[in-house]
Amino acid sequence: MDMRTRITTAMKEAMKAKEAARLSTLRLINAAIKDRDIALRGEGDDSGVAGDEILGILGKMVKQRQESARAYEEGGRLELAEKELQEIVVIEEFLPRQLDADESEAAVVDAIKSVGAESIRDMGKVMGVLKSKYTGQMDFGRVGPLVKDRLG
Repeated sequence: MDMRTRITTAMKEAMKAKEAARLSTLRLINAAIKDRDIALRGEGDDSGVAGDEILGILGKMVKQRQESARAYEEGGRLELAEKELQEIVVIEEFLPRQLDADESEAAVVDAIKSVGAESIRDMGKVMGVLKSKYTGQMDFGRVGPLVKDRLG
């Protein structure tokens, strides 16, 4: 089952179960995907958003909510922070399992070996390999410094 079908099915189930908060988050996911579809059509691409790109959209949504939750907590708005955290749980249902620190380290080492990277100049190649294999499974903002340390 492709990602769009999974999201649509989850929306229908949330409607039937009258889960308002879950339904709201699923609608946000759907809207983000449709926005990207529209943007692609404007660029002349009628094929729509592919699976990997949907994972990228979901990853971005999680990151935005983590930042918002942190800001709300710092501002003493715990009820809003809790809402953001609940949305993260729903979004993460559609993301593959995140790699832990050891798995990320191993993936970086493998990527460096696969492209034969020897210096910091090869960082783009390494990150390209990681993004093609692990989209949605790792935070590339955290992995970048790992790659830099290995190559530097």
